[in-house]
Amino acid sequence: MTDTTGRPPAPHVLIIVQNLPVPLDRRVWLECQALVARGYRVSVICPKGPGDPARQHLDGVDIYKYRPAPEAEGFLGFAWEFAFSWVQTARLSLRAWRHRRFDIIQACNPPDTYWLLALLWRSRGVRFVFDHHDLNPELFISRFGRPQGLSQNLEYRGLRWLERRTFRTADRIISTNESYKAIAVRRGGRRPGHVTVVRSGPDTRQMRPIYPQNPRPADGIELAYLGIMGPQDGVDQVLLVMDELVHKRGRTTVTATLLGFGDCLEDLKAQSTRLGLDDHVTFTGRVDRVAIAEYLSRADIGLCPDLKTPLNDLSTMNKTMEYMAYALPSVSFDLAETRVSGGDSLLYVPSGDIAAFADAVERLIEDSDLRIALGTKGRERVSSDLDWRPQAESYVAVFDAVSGFSQPGPAVPDDTGVTASDAQGRRYVDLDDKEEFARYLLERRAPR
Repeated sequence: MTDTTGRPPAPHVLIIVQNLPVPLDRRVWLECQALVARGYRVSVICPKGPGDPARQHLDGVDIYKYRPAPEAEGFLGFAWEFAFSWVQTARLSLRAWRHRRFDIIQACNPPDTYWLLALLWRSRGVRFVFDHHDLNPELFISRFGRPQGLSQNLEYRGLRWLERRTFRTADRIISTNESYKAIAVRRGGRRPGHVTVVRSGPDTRQMRPIYPQNPRPADGIELAYLGIMGPQDGVDQVLLVMDELVHKRGRTTVTATLLGFGDCLEDLKAQSTRLGLDDHVTFTGRVDRVAIAEYLSRADIGLCPDLKTPLNDLSTMNKTMEYMAYALPSVSFDLAETRVSGGDSLLYVPSGDIAAFADAVERLIEDSDLRIALGTKGRERVSSDLDWRPQAESYVAVFDAVSGFSQPGPAVPDDTGVTASDAQGRRYVDLDDKEEFARYLLERRAPR
């Protein structure tokens, strides 16, 4: 089949993601936009967020959404959630096929179950690209420890089997960092040439500091956490650090804003109340890109409380690069891949050492020159070394190789229409004016 120009039609890519809605999932949405910019047709199947419609067409992407399963508890609960989501995804893949046949399925984990759906569609000539977001066997160990007894050993071996089947079924694998690539090669038995690293860097021409509409009090210091709030994310460590700062060290002008949601959100709110921190800690719940820009532009210090576990040590934390994009100096527990992302633009402390974490936060509070230096360095690093634009080229190249399709042009459109303000009318900070940028980093507000 050809179009009116005599050329074959652009390939249609169906992207499957289970753990977050789209476009809330920043990485997946950037991937969608990169494919669209290079001429691909793109559809997505994902769960609904609050108030989401079942079907959307947004910025050139067809989005099919299903009502998510109830929150899972225990192994049987997770198994039900995965089975429910798999059936809903399979149903919507048929609907997407009837609307427009797709040529490639991209499945993003967790979970590692969509290789079977890809295998079923292979009879129709559909290729399979695996976008490797999480290490599920390491997640199991991080949550429950090394498997003990028959039941846990079966669960763990099942995860390893699903991971192996996913690796081996995929035509190509996309890994978020070199640590994940090494696992795809070692555990998945894949050739290095079939595994491409595409880091989850932000588009720093779009994700950059604004002058916040509601700046924090002039005499205060605001800490920020952005991310999922699950058992493995260590957000409880933020509350322990706040307890140390406010109650034990008398830092009563310090506040913390925790942006995000997850299985542990209600438990964290209860912990905050028990610790007497409700006047110092704000939970925002789910936030969009507009709110993220506001909160990270007004905050003084970013928090990376992920403890050193088999999963976290090898995972790239999106929050780290998002803090850097907003020139937010940050403190992190010392993790291998976080050092790869942050380099010398972060302060690192031993995993789980609350006093050391609080010491590092106090160091940034007291040393305004250090805050300016690390904020500037982080912004420069994420813009030059970790920006999404070169990653987008690597990402689209995987699909060009699988499909044989290639269209010239950038995978991220040029910013010819970028103005001095965002769509909400908030002015961007002039990053080229070094004096004004330094003043902003100190005060985190517009000039008086």
